[in-house]
Amino acid sequence: MLDIEPRRVFYYFEKIASIPHGSTNTKAISDYVTEVAEELGLIYYQDDSNNVIVYKAGQGGGEDAASVIIQGHLDMVCEKEEGCDIDFEKDGLRLVLNGNLLSAEGTTLGGDDGIAVAYMLAILEDGEMAHPPLECVFTVDEEIGMLGATALDTSRLMGKTLLNIDSEEEGNLLVSCAGGATATLNLPILRRGAQGNRYRLTLFGFKGGHSGVEIDKGRANANIVLGSVLKDLLYEDDSLRIVGVKGGLKDNAIPVKSEAVIVTKRGEIISDKLPELLNDIKKMYEENDPEITYSFEETAEDEYAGLYPLDEMQSMNLIMLLGSAPNGVKKMSLDIEGLVQTSLNLGIMYTTETEVVMSFSVRSSVGAEKAELLEELDALIRSIGGRMSVEGSYPAWEYRKDSPIRDIMTETFSEMYGREMEVQAIHAGLECGIFSGAIPGLDAVSFGPDIYDIHTPSERMDVDSVLRVWEYVKRVLEKCTKIC
Repeated sequence: MLDIEPRRVFYYFEKIASIPHGSTNTKAISDYVTEVAEELGLIYYQDDSNNVIVYKAGQGGGEDAASVIIQGHLDMVCEKEEGCDIDFEKDGLRLVLNGNLLSAEGTTLGGDDGIAVAYMLAILEDGEMAHPPLECVFTVDEEIGMLGATALDTSRLMGKTLLNIDSEEEGNLLVSCAGGATATLNLPILRRGAQGNRYRLTLFGFKGGHSGVEIDKGRANANIVLGSVLKDLLYEDDSLRIVGVKGGLKDNAIPVKSEAVIVTKRGEIISDKLPELLNDIKKMYEENDPEITYSFEETAEDEYAGLYPLDEMQSMNLIMLLGSAPNGVKKMSLDIEGLVQTSLNLGIMYTTETEVVMSFSVRSSVGAEKAELLEELDALIRSIGGRMSVEGSYPAWEYRKDSPIRDIMTETFSEMYGREMEVQAIHAGLECGIFSGAIPGLDAVSFGPDIYDIHTPSERMDVDSVLRVWEYVKRVLEKCTKIC
């Protein structure tokens, strides 16, 4: 049991961590929220997607104030270290407290966005803090395209002010974000017999990270690097045929591992060439991704057992597609220094008996550039006989010149912290864009405590920051009883 302040916040965070809640696996965590609401005697709404809205009347002088929406998402990115035995479908996380940093043994922590859920549940049960009428919104499947927010019936919300707790840097207030979409490329494949031995090439040790927040950090994408390596190997060994490729679990996480099962008559050539290729790659990324490594071994049994490799032309097409696919930062903003304007990330890749599937997270704060990038991917996959589908498209969250809640947040921060709050735009997608598009006149902000290396097994949350932000939230809500 975590015995740290704020105790009720961490009580709920520990309960959340014990319930599997990866994207698409949110029924149990959604039901837990409704159980808490029932225990507290609060009215709630749960939809078929597992989104939940819990309503709480104003108190402490805020009974007649305008409603405020507090929002976060229930799902987490499930990544784990090599050898970790956690089954994200049925196991809870093993929390580890080291000094003032909370992490999970061998896995992502789910601070993104479990801390928002914990904050909201603690606020809902608190009978003493002053606050206006609250509409606490728990959405699902944010990490795979903000599907829950898109499906939510926002007519059930009365508030015109939104506090989104889904940022990971204390002292930063987000007031704008990019729009985006998930583009899935499907390449039909034809399998034929080929001579040679079967090998597995695995690239691992990549740092990874969030494909929005950290796309500009110069980190390597394991899937893209695999394509580059295979492309170079094909020049050395024209007998190389692909059996299957796979890498990455989430389109919005930079992949930390990628692998290919191949058939070749010249395994020794590949074995001799790989150290040179990987050495060149490590030099390219030595500053920002220094732990990249590989393994290459003959395999008798694998997940593609009984399947022939792709024929010569399709092996070549797949390798060239993977080796030339656009990825990473495409354009920086000319208006906001240091802000990525347009990017994409090949986050998921896998092979079935009949096709290769690649999933890209495409982001831009300029709608025309997002459309242009989607058209480029569509043309690329069509040129080799494949097709593209787009889902989870969401609008950009545009900056408001006049924002009462932004004024409250910055003034309160200055009073409590003795310094100015950083007001920023972000390249990552936030549900604020969905809500702003659905609720006319919505005044929204996003903030949160310090969480490091999200979407990776190195994720850590600063306990002291969680406490400070908790006190900050309470003060902000108190001010909302008088102003909102």
